[in-house]
Amino acid sequence: MSWCSETDQFDNLEKHTQWGIDVLEKYIKFVKERTEIEISYAKQLRNLSKKYQPKKNSKEEEEYKYTSCKAFLATLNEMNDYAGQHEVISENMTSQITAELARFVQELKQERKSHFHDGRKAQQYIETFWKQLEASKRRFERDCKEADRAQQYFEKMDADINVTKADVEKARQQAQIRHQMAEDSKAEYSSILQKFNHDQREHYHTHIPNIFQKIQEMEERRIVRIGECMKTYAEVDRQVIPIIGKCLDGITKAAESIDQKNDSLLVIEAFKSGFEPPGDIDFEDFTQPMKRTVSESSLSNSRWDGKSEPKPGSKSKGKLWPFIKKNKGGGPEDFSNLPPEQRRKKLQQKVDELNKEIQKEMDQRDALTKMKDVYIKNPQMGDAASVDHKLTELGQNMEKLQLEAQKFEGWLAEVEGRLPVRTEQSRRQSGMYDTQNTSAVNNCAQDRESPDGSYTEEPSQESEMKVPVTEFDDEFDDEEPLPTIGTCKALYTFEGQNEGTISVMEGEMLYVIEEDKGDGWTRIRRNEDEEGYVPTSYVEVYLDKNAKGAMTYI
Repeated sequence: MSWCSETDQFDNLEKHTQWGIDVLEKYIKFVKERTEIEISYAKQLRNLSKKYQPKKNSKEEEEYKYTSCKAFLATLNEMNDYAGQHEVISENMTSQITAELARFVQELKQERKSHFHDGRKAQQYIETFWKQLEASKRRFERDCKEADRAQQYFEKMDADINVTKADVEKARQQAQIRHQMAEDSKAEYSSILQKFNHDQREHYHTHIPNIFQKIQEMEERRIVRIGECMKTYAEVDRQVIPIIGKCLDGITKAAESIDQKNDSLLVIEAFKSGFEPPGDIDFEDFTQPMKRTVSESSLSNSRWDGKSEPKPGSKSKGKLWPFIKKNKGGGPEDFSNLPPEQRRKKLQQKVDELNKEIQKEMDQRDALTKMKDVYIKNPQMGDAASVDHKLTELGQNMEKLQLEAQKFEGWLAEVEGRLPVRTEQSRRQSGMYDTQNTSAVNNCAQDRESPDGSYTEEPSQESEMKVPVTEFDDEFDDEEPLPTIGTCKALYTFEGQNEGTISVMEGEMLYVIEEDKGDGWTRIRRNEDEEGYVPTSYVEVYLDKNAKGAMTYI
């Protein structure tokens, strides 16, 4: 059904098409507000996920070794991806609906304006032509009346005998003129009428129907377009459903991966102390006048060594070993205040951190060494001497870190049972360890003593460890000196201030008795009484060919 055959209300069509454009703009506004909601929702989800992410290098990060915490972290990551899909919805709706529909509305407004302009122009033309026809018709009517009056006047003059012949002739000529004017007006009116009827048929059967048809097509395109946009609106949501489903599947999978047994084992691994449960406490018979003794299995056995006998009537708190009072403060450097297993973990962690720092320093040294070689080969690129100070500084830092690592490795070896006792050398390397440890032991003893003089904790094995004088120490005194395996030249001056090191001067020649084992130290000898370790980077080593081949370390 066509508007041109069924509708002739031009003004009503104009209002209807304007309403259609308003509907489009309303839908554009709706979609735009939906995209803003999606963006805001995605932002809030991302902020929520970020808020509950574990902070780096914090205690909270350590808690994420448990499967339940790992599942929660996976949920946070999936929620971050979930938020990304809502951003995709917003972007696709903006590009595929809002932007496209806004451009279509602008084109629709221009087309509508053009069609109604043509319609108004055609309507104005036919109205103007109608007015012209009416004017021609009135003129023809007036001329006919004037011709009738002139004819009547001529007949009256012709019948009057008193009128002169000249007046009659004049009246006859006037009547003829009026008749001719009436004929001319009639011809003009007839011509205009024919043309008007033709243009009117064209107007109502051709021009206006064409314009209405174009307006109808325009309106139908608008309706089709808004329907397509609604389908796109649903399709944009449908496209992300599989990915959102994967996010939800990931959350479900993470939840199913929670293993309560594994988490329980991690708790045991994290908090086991390595202590053996205490034995039974023997009955103390205070009715006997004999000297009371305490069984070897008693928790307070070693607490009374070197102390006065407890006063009669004193009461022991009877606190068991799992409930040891924690030391306040940082604790000793060797973590001797911790249970054996916890101490081993802390020492291992410290050794690993120091090894990483040493490796970092070695990488920097290697890089600077290569840079120096480049400068030596190509002086125009830089001064080779400019990196010497930095190399020296790196060597000193590596020396400090290696000594520190050796100190902690010694303590770790004690805990793991690789060394029966801590030797004097490791004591000297540890520097202030003895002072700190003695202080820690005294503090622990004070913590263990209750107000009434009784003890409530098992003494730490580390704090009571003694260093017996055995034949093991004498073996090093009688050991034969190591043979010389090469020579070396000191590249820099080194002040050997730590135990086991030796001071050298730049340019000094010495003997090599033990090459670098990978720890960055070379053992050298000046004479029979002076030998020790120096950083390998401080000397240039020349090994004998019959020993391990000629090798040079710089």
